[in-house]
Amino acid sequence: MKDRDGNRQSRGGPASALPVSAPGRMRAGITIAASLTFRNISHSYGDNEILKDLSLSIGAGEVVSLLGPSGSGKTTLLRLAAGLVRPLAGEILINQQVVSSPQGMVAPEKRGVGLVFQDYALFPHLNVRRNVAFGLTQLAPAERESHVMHLLATVGLEGRADDYPHNLSGGEQQRVALARALGPKPGILLMDEPFSGLDGRLRESVRNETLAILRETRSTVVVVTHDPEEAMQISDRIALMEKGRIVQAGSCEELYHSPASLFAARFFSELNSFAGSFEGGVLKTPLGDYPLKGEKARSDGPVTVCVRPSDVLVLPPAIKKGRRRQDASADTVEAYVTARHFLGERELVELYLPASEIKLKAKLPFGALGAVATGSQQPVRIAIDADKALLFEE
Repeated sequence: MKDRDGNRQSRGGPASALPVSAPGRMRAGITIAASLTFRNISHSYGDNEILKDLSLSIGAGEVVSLLGPSGSGKTTLLRLAAGLVRPLAGEILINQQVVSSPQGMVAPEKRGVGLVFQDYALFPHLNVRRNVAFGLTQLAPAERESHVMHLLATVGLEGRADDYPHNLSGGEQQRVALARALGPKPGILLMDEPFSGLDGRLRESVRNETLAILRETRSTVVVVTHDPEEAMQISDRIALMEKGRIVQAGSCEELYHSPASLFAARFFSELNSFAGSFEGGVLKTPLGDYPLKGEKARSDGPVTVCVRPSDVLVLPPAIKKGRRRQDASADTVEAYVTARHFLGERELVELYLPASEIKLKAKLPFGALGAVATGSQQPVRIAIDADKALLFEE
């Protein structure tokens, strides 16, 4: 097997099926990423079924997010991959070799898997240097010290080697946890809500720094998160989970632009939803009728129409129908502004359509509505970008 630079490498991860032999002596260097496969996994705690016949394949070097609401089974799947729990049904494979099944398991420390927990799990009585060195007992002392300092330099903490966890910020503690997880050069890195304890801009900066490090080390990464924006920023692919199943897996663009269900659509963005129907290739809605062709076309019948706030077009009273090119073929209807919320360069506008008694939200460039006041009796005209609407058959 050759790495991405064409150099011959030994395959990472377990060397054989159940059981495996003890790993050999570690060396510093780039991680050899391993593939991870879940095959028909089911798991329960008592009568509570957590995972239901779940299958997923993750390629070597991929960054994949397990995304979903609380209770969807994300963390349980991660614990199964780490070898902390044995599945009640199905198999888990690393580099096409079975490491977990109801019949037996490869020990966690023999899987070539690293873990970064939500609370970082640093030892408070050990300084940064010793936290990162923990578990690297197979390296000679001089080699271990060199490797630890290289890891700390990689995460930008070589100057904090002798500090203790309580002296570090949340972001610095997260980087120590990452360095410790990368120490044994795992073929797979599992991260359970690793950024949830950070706030605002710190969360974004640490996330970006972490992703850059992971790309550099070429690890296969599985991240558990409930934040769709985070998943889209860091992932090659997303596996969206609901009630113990994967309801859709694909690229970030696929899940955002082509959600397979109303649940998936609502998970990725706020939506305006209302009833509509297809008749002869025309989408009929309370906001007007829109001819649709190609992938958007449906057979005749009722549909649920979902429109993101950014795809609602709002025209100030002074601008009449047909004055803008994008309105030339679109019907507009009257609506009243019930609230305006400043969001910086944009604003969120709440609207009420008296003809259909529908409430909508629109995101507009700040100032696009001019001086239209909240509660004004002067109506605005609205339309939707029907080409970007999401349609679900009822």
